[in-house]
Amino acid sequence: MDSIILTLGWIGIYAPLALGAIGSIIGCARAGQAAAGALLETESGHGRFIGVSAMPSSQTIYGIVVMLTLNREVAVDNAPGLFAIGVLAGVALLYSGIHQGNCCAASINVSKSKSEIFGLSIAPAAVVEGFAVFAFVFALLLSAGLPQ
Repeated sequence: MDSIILTLGWIGIYAPLALGAIGSIIGCARAGQAAAGALLETESGHGRFIGVSAMPSSQTIYGIVVMLTLNREVAVDNAPGLFAIGVLAGVALLYSGIHQGNCCAASINVSKSKSEIFGLSIAPAAVVEGFAVFAFVFALLLSAGLPQ
């Protein structure tokens, strides 16, 4: 039984990075596809489309920091906490990356025909980013209370 608990602890350490990266991959791919289409349909503003398509990559960075914060010797007394914090923070980063990519794709699509609303159109992506930051900060705070 102890080996299962320890395995779950190790999964919890790596989960924020793995799940955050998956969310970033999906989100950047969706936004990147929208950016590629916009490049064909517009004469200018290409840099902002490419820049916005990279916004979901921040979830991977948050995942790296949470993983490094959780990294410690795994024991029976800290493994459940490592698993819970790591997996739940990772799931939050996964969903945030995916949905931020959707918001970025929508922003790119709307700005193709009305470039003056570009700044307003990325606001939903910033709101989604805020929720990723909440998950990130609270994972860091909770990890400080785990036994070393």
